[in-house]
Amino acid sequence: MTILKLAIRNLRGAGIRTWLNAIALSFAFVAIIFGQGMMQGMNKQAEDASTAFEFGGGQYWQKNYDPYDPLTLEDAHAPVPPVLESLAAAGKAAPVLVVAGSIYPQGRIKPVVLKGIDPAQRILALPTGALGDTTDELPLLIGARMAKSTGLAVGDQVTVQWRDVEGAFDARDGRVVKIMETSVVTVDVGQVWMPLETLQGLAGMGGEATTVTVAKGMSNVPAAEGWNFRAPAYLLSDLRQAVKTKTVGQLIVFTILFLLAMLAIFDTQVLSVFRRRREIGMLVALGMTRARVIVLFTLEGALHSILAALLGMVYGAPLFISLGRKGISIPGGDTWGYAMGDKLYPAFTIGLILGTTLLVFIVTTFVSWLPTRRIAKLNPTDALAGRGA
Repeated sequence: MTILKLAIRNLRGAGIRTWLNAIALSFAFVAIIFGQGMMQGMNKQAEDASTAFEFGGGQYWQKNYDPYDPLTLEDAHAPVPPVLESLAAAGKAAPVLVVAGSIYPQGRIKPVVLKGIDPAQRILALPTGALGDTTDELPLLIGARMAKSTGLAVGDQVTVQWRDVEGAFDARDGRVVKIMETSVVTVDVGQVWMPLETLQGLAGMGGEATTVTVAKGMSNVPAAEGWNFRAPAYLLSDLRQAVKTKTVGQLIVFTILFLLAMLAIFDTQVLSVFRRRREIGMLVALGMTRARVIVLFTLEGALHSILAALLGMVYGAPLFISLGRKGISIPGGDTWGYAMGDKLYPAFTIGLILGTTLLVFIVTTFVSWLPTRRIAKLNPTDALAGRGA
């Protein structure tokens, strides 16, 4: 306790030097939490949106289906197995038929992917109910980005072309009945949704599907011959890898910032040991062991991290609370390839804050200890005379 009181007194005596070190360290402290919170928020927001609008609790893929190869769509369809049909009938699965096609908005041709889905499904957050609440022969659901790129609006008529199971091309006029707002690009750009039975009839693929999305939280997924089940972890792996890559780049910047703050602490400790040689000699002459003197100087450096945490809390806490509630506007965020829309909500968790605080404290303590090792070699007589290092 005596050493702690002495360390606090010495910090107060250092005056402006103590506050400058604490402020510099607090900036690094807040920047690390802010950056990591941004990445965690981006990851969580994108995963939640992708799960809600596209992946659900996982998907069954017809064995020939490859979402990255449109050439596989011609053969990527098969009758829905009875076990999956029963899940769909119970409201626990949503079959989707995927067919390559084109639309002709305003006389232009645009390749699209036609997707048929049950209008009554509740597995995905897609507003498919609009497909069933209409008397139009061919109702169409598109996303806001798709509507913007094609110039289509609700009520507009557009020609839809596809190739059926026999390889013959056919076309029909459809009407846009709903434009949905979603941050998930992969269910919006280049996608045209229609009722499942309608697309099955147009393509001559009665009772068939390409994928079957199951409800979230299903613990036991049955096996289906000719269909491969993809768990959410598999479906989200690309997104997580992209976020991980950006996190690594971010850590490089934060490491540089953190090292600059540590350099300030290190220089302060070196200067402190050099200028306080007589004090060190007096403490040793009065009976304080060299080990306790080293602890004293190390504790003084470590207290900078505690003071920095308190300072960071003063201006960081209101900032983090405000950003967590209001989010950060990101113009053009929907073009980044992440399902996060135009506003990002950072995620500042207790684990992130406590982990960063602990990291800063440990590193600061270590950096503070390094220069104090010279005290063990200091001769008390020389120190009292102002000599020695």
